[in-house]
Amino acid sequence: MPRKILVTSALPYANGSIHLGHLVEYIQTDIWVRFQKMSGNTCHYVCADDTHGTPIMLRAEKEGITPEQLIAKVWQEHYDDFRAFHVAFDNYGSTNSAETREFAEGIYRTLKAANLIEVRSIEQYYDPAKQMFLPDRFIKGECPKCHAKDQYGDNCEVCGAAYAPTELIEPYSAVSGTKPELRNSDHYFFRLSSASCQQFLREWTRSGTLQHEAANKMQEWLGGEGENKLTDWDISRDAPYFGFQIPDAPGKYFYVWLDAPVGYMGSFRQLCKNTGLSFEDYWRHGSEAELYHFIGKDILYFHALFWPAMLQHAGFRTPTRLFAHGFLTVNGEKMSKSRGTFITASSYVEHVKNTEYLRYYYAAKLNGTMEDLDLNLDDFVARVNSDLIGKYINIASRSAGFISKRFAGKLAPHTLLAQCADTSGLAGKLVEDAPKQNLLELLQDASSQIAEYYETRDYSKATRSIGTLLDLINAYIDATKPWELAKDPSNVEWLQGVCSVALQAFRIITIYLKPVLPQLAKDVETFLNVGELHWQDAQVLLPDGHLINAYQHLMTRLDPKSIEAMVEANKASLQPVPPASQQRHAEHQQHAVAAAPAAQAASKAGETVGDATMPLKMMGADVAPIAPTISIDDFNKIDLRVARIVNAEHVEGAEKLLKLTLDIGEPQPRTVFAGIKSAYDPDWLKGRMTVMVANLAPRKMKFGLSEGMVLAASGTTPGLFILSPDAGAQPGMRVK
Repeated sequence: MPRKILVTSALPYANGSIHLGHLVEYIQTDIWVRFQKMSGNTCHYVCADDTHGTPIMLRAEKEGITPEQLIAKVWQEHYDDFRAFHVAFDNYGSTNSAETREFAEGIYRTLKAANLIEVRSIEQYYDPAKQMFLPDRFIKGECPKCHAKDQYGDNCEVCGAAYAPTELIEPYSAVSGTKPELRNSDHYFFRLSSASCQQFLREWTRSGTLQHEAANKMQEWLGGEGENKLTDWDISRDAPYFGFQIPDAPGKYFYVWLDAPVGYMGSFRQLCKNTGLSFEDYWRHGSEAELYHFIGKDILYFHALFWPAMLQHAGFRTPTRLFAHGFLTVNGEKMSKSRGTFITASSYVEHVKNTEYLRYYYAAKLNGTMEDLDLNLDDFVARVNSDLIGKYINIASRSAGFISKRFAGKLAPHTLLAQCADTSGLAGKLVEDAPKQNLLELLQDASSQIAEYYETRDYSKATRSIGTLLDLINAYIDATKPWELAKDPSNVEWLQGVCSVALQAFRIITIYLKPVLPQLAKDVETFLNVGELHWQDAQVLLPDGHLINAYQHLMTRLDPKSIEAMVEANKASLQPVPPASQQRHAEHQQHAVAAAPAAQAASKAGETVGDATMPLKMMGADVAPIAPTISIDDFNKIDLRVARIVNAEHVEGAEKLLKLTLDIGEPQPRTVFAGIKSAYDPDWLKGRMTVMVANLAPRKMKFGLSEGMVLAASGTTPGLFILSPDAGAQPGMRVK
């Protein structure tokens, strides 16, 4: 019987661009979902943007738009990026939906009725400069367990420890850089330390739901029998906050990590409304449907402890399995979203274009464990050109022309295929000690093993097995030499048979690769003049005399120059990062902090920010001498204005310049050419607020007219840092 499966990926946070690190998860999930659908199972794949929290509120404030406008804009960007990489969600929603609110409130009320919600007054950090209580992710400091620097206020990304923000050593506000004050506030807690939660989690985390290494990590956090290491979970935040208000609790909002996983339910409810599916069939307690969450190992704590405990005690089913994956490195170096060291999905599309190259490379590296994955760019080019072009596409390009030109596009009958596919008589014997010598039967027999590799997410073994079959097919073509057969009219029948065997084999391999290369498989379906290919189709050959279409090139070689261009466009993201920051895995956090300008500058310089009244020192460099004194009248001649960067783009032919379109409150935006290409990716600048000299005389440049100058800081050490006003500043405001 077909299986009923619901699959989710972690929800990308609506405060930044999708980058290649994110795509490891979504490509991994999409391959698995496509395989399940090809196998005849009923499989639904849902996801959503994670839209709530202080970062969204502050970014929207800085951009001068509402949070709703911001998340709508980012939703479209995320959706377009996923579509470009052929990640096919059945529904892609938003946590800021009526469906998610309904489930979040319902779960909360059920937990409250079960005496699992407790209100207590706590001491909480308050930012006196910003006049707001600080969420955990906006407090940074030294981990109280391993003493790693620059860690967030809820858990350490180095040792994995969870703690209260008040336990941080030398905390500071990531919003303003100031030292926070402790003030009292009433907070709502989910009693994760209760006996019922503890007992349930001990059993659930040992039930086989988790990977072995993940289950071991959970036991560390849970402690041994008789221990009670879990603390109650703070699920509330104080206003101002963008999110859902807690029922009957004015000024209190659900913490984003409460309603984020509930977004899985909200998105699936939307799919049910659109398709007539039964929500209860998949989410009710005791459901026989399968539920799988694909996540990064950095959010395992939330998904393997908080989330199942919430579901269990609110009357819903828990996940069948959690599949955690590792982080992405590029050329062996860790990426860091907070420092801009990432390659965005849109940048890849712009320069490399074919996104199935990356899908294949990730598949060749993923093995179903929590191991990290490295994107080695030289190996990327070599593997794509060798495996996809040299081995796979080569089969069709070497065979199709003979069928089209000599046999009017018709494949040979099966009786001839049986003779031509027999490899036993070929010189060198292609397959030693094989139970069968029929090439097509050997390919078909590999189906169940490759299917098992896909099922267990060991895509690296699947691609290696397919690679072995590709070597076999190409060895067959080399041994039969169709180009030589074509020279002798007496071999015409054998020529049709050999080339038909190659194309029948090409079709079988396409089926095996289709979960990884869906667009290429679609193009092959058109070329071979067949309908949509399913997994079981590998066991049936195309019929006698099947008519194929004329061969058109299916895939081009990956040009190393396109990789070089992408690297250049993201140059800052591929440089080695300071050792202190290498301890962090911020690129994999869905809730990246939009740090204040002072904190950003200090972070880039390799320092942490303590008391904001203390001057920052450049690492390993002297401060430049102060310029000669000027009068206030001289200063007043400079008209400095707050500007919003409407657009940022590369300038063709310019080594140092970016073209910025700036809104300073005038009817028409201004164009400024800024020499900051070495420090900033254009996509990172879009929507950001900065400061510009508005009354500088326009300058005619080779690339156009520059109508001002943006302000940036620099020192004797490498690095440029454009200036940003504090939250609340609007385009056109004068800087005095």
